[in-house]
Amino acid sequence: MTTATTTLSSKGQVVIPKEIRDELHWETGTQIILVSSASGVALKAVPRKTGRKFADLIGILKHEGPPLSIEELCKPVDVVADQDDPERNGR
Repeated sequence: MTTATTTLSSKGQVVIPKEIRDELHWETGTQIILVSSASGVALKAVPRKTGRKFADLIGILKHEGPPLSIEELCKPVDVVADQDDPERNGR
């Protein structure tokens, strides 16, 4: 953790020193959230979007075995019964 001192300009601007920007990987264009509290102001970077869409995740988890029917997928889970079923718990 690095500590630095900076000065508020007459226009209300603050320059974040390079060593802090480098440590936090804040590049030009990074959006910053200011959170005020009784003890001062905290700066946080707005989380960057990964560029992935939900549709990109389809198929990422593999299912081995025959396809499951909608009824099977929607069936309530009985944990106790599953624990007692040797076919389901690998015994």
